[in-house]
Amino acid sequence: MSLTVLMNAGPWLPVPPNGYGGIENVVATLTTALRELGVRVVMATVADSTLPVDERITHFRHGQFEHLLEPYNRVSGLAHAHQQRVLAELRRRDDIDLVHDHLEVVGPSILACTDAPTLHTLHWDPRRHAEFYSALDGGPHLRVNGVSRAQLATAPPALRARSVGHVHLATPLADGADRKPVPRKEDHVVVLGRITPCKGQHVAIRVAAKAALPLVLAGPVGPCRDQAELDEALRGNGNAAANPDVRYFLEEIAPHVDATRVSWPGTLCDTERTRLVGTARAALFPIEWDEPGGTAVIESLALACPVIGYRRGCLPELVDHDHTGLLADPGDEDQLVEQLLAGKGIDPAVCAREAARRFTPRVMARRYLQLYEHIRTSTC
Repeated sequence: MSLTVLMNAGPWLPVPPNGYGGIENVVATLTTALRELGVRVVMATVADSTLPVDERITHFRHGQFEHLLEPYNRVSGLAHAHQQRVLAELRRRDDIDLVHDHLEVVGPSILACTDAPTLHTLHWDPRRHAEFYSALDGGPHLRVNGVSRAQLATAPPALRARSVGHVHLATPLADGADRKPVPRKEDHVVVLGRITPCKGQHVAIRVAAKAALPLVLAGPVGPCRDQAELDEALRGNGNAAANPDVRYFLEEIAPHVDATRVSWPGTLCDTERTRLVGTARAALFPIEWDEPGGTAVIESLALACPVIGYRRGCLPELVDHDHTGLLADPGDEDQLVEQLLAGKGIDPAVCAREAARRFTPRVMARRYLQLYEHIRTSTC
């Protein structure tokens, strides 16, 4: 396929990230699958990204994620500095067929002023920046896509008018998931993801306790990947304690962590995550927001782990109730406990089989190729 895509990953983390990094992991998965299908990818990222690509353009040597929670007047130029580099590249060359942008707000606001056919993927709740998205013009060359049908349903009309549909996320774990043996299940329940209030780890602690099941919370706390990094950050200049996720962990999670009923191993490497999730009785998603994409959901299914969660956001699109998981009414903790206990009846092999059918990188890449072609032909 003769197609060159400028993949704008942004300046926050390398691709792939070293540990947590939802958007950067999505970009890595998509880029690899596109290149396998013959697409030439020029990636705009930070210099210490290691993902194989055809070209890499950079402004920053390292990811700027650690600065995100600093005062606005200190960090507002970071994304723009990266985006200036992208614009300079677009001005100097004529071989870019399409820009696939993943840089929230700054990406579409600047790229809308160019003539480049552009697809901006919405990775977050579009209501988070309602003032911007409600007035988005975008010109004749900018289109957007969601990562779930539910996400787009919450978008302002101006944003939906520019939508070309949704593409569910994917995971390399889904490749051949249906051909792998299902691990022997243990009793523990796992919550995958960044430790933050909207992910509902405080709810998971109560639910697991009522079900008398051990709970493992796997994910970073703010910029800290594990207890050692958190302790070091807290011994530092005091800024770590001001991080809302760190404060949430210290006040609502840490008092319950005893390494027996509730464990926090931090961010896990691939092998550790595969073992933990693969042997888990269930992956719990007591989400307190309308989750738009659900990377951890599809990873759990690919590892033959039934999903138990609240029926909100993208979960009803990803989980086949009674077959790959069980969903409770949002906020009903007693019902969630019942579903968690009943989840033992879900066949883990069915979870892996559905992941292999629906959530492989190639399935996602082929869908994006359809969107690319639509945008190129409709905006020229």
